[in-house]
Amino acid sequence: MQEVLWGLVNLAQAAFLAAWSVICISAALVVRLFDRELPVAMSRTCWAPALVAATGARVTVRRRGPQADPRRPAIYVMNHRSLLDIPLAMTCLPANLRFVAKSSLRGVPFLGWYLRATGMVFIDRADHAQAVRSLDGAADSLRRGESLFVFPEGTRSRDGRLLPLKKGAFVLAIQAGVPIVPVVAVGADRILPPDGFRIRPHRIRVAVGHPIDASLYTLADRDALASDVRAAMLRLRDSLQHPDAATCRTPPHSRALPLAGAR
Repeated sequence: MQEVLWGLVNLAQAAFLAAWSVICISAALVVRLFDRELPVAMSRTCWAPALVAATGARVTVRRRGPQADPRRPAIYVMNHRSLLDIPLAMTCLPANLRFVAKSSLRGVPFLGWYLRATGMVFIDRADHAQAVRSLDGAADSLRRGESLFVFPEGTRSRDGRLLPLKKGAFVLAIQAGVPIVPVVAVGADRILPPDGFRIRPHRIRVAVGHPIDASLYTLADRDALASDVRAAMLRLRDSLQHPDAATCRTPPHSRALPLAGAR
């Protein structure tokens, strides 16, 4: 009986999520005719928080060390465990974000229209030439002062472990000379698992780390940058799983960027 009731609740939640997305995307597409940045801000302040709240999530955010200035471009990288991760990131991070999305999403009604209209970056990993062109477009976004959001694992983790990080985001950060901000979320997969649509209320804990200055690395150092970012993400994850442990201090060799302006 309980599962039947949860099924009905999930059906109502799915209907709300779909209707709210259509309404918000339609409004954003109209606003985009007059302004480039406002539709992204609308997603961050209206669409995403409502989606997260509709799942019954209880979200807490911890900010570790000096935070990136949301008015300056950066690449935010986060672990990926749930379909809820994108609205979660939009809700918790203070910057308007352009996402790196799969090219297959380009043709999805409403979602694909919104992604194209707001300058999101499409990547086809099976087409190397197209992927290179997409990274060039992402670099142009950073030069315009826009921040990017990337799941560097490239796919959702099914067992909660942090998967190996793809190098694209780190090459891009080095070329553009912008900081990388590590972010870790724990608990989203308990609300909405990687496979299927089965929503259950749960607590989500998010940790936002200090920015790592990619301008201090060369392209030959991209593996070192990826390693430093991965280590920072693992420390953030440990701080969420063991909140009474020591805070995430920067190791002596890390090239952290002490930026002010956190919110």
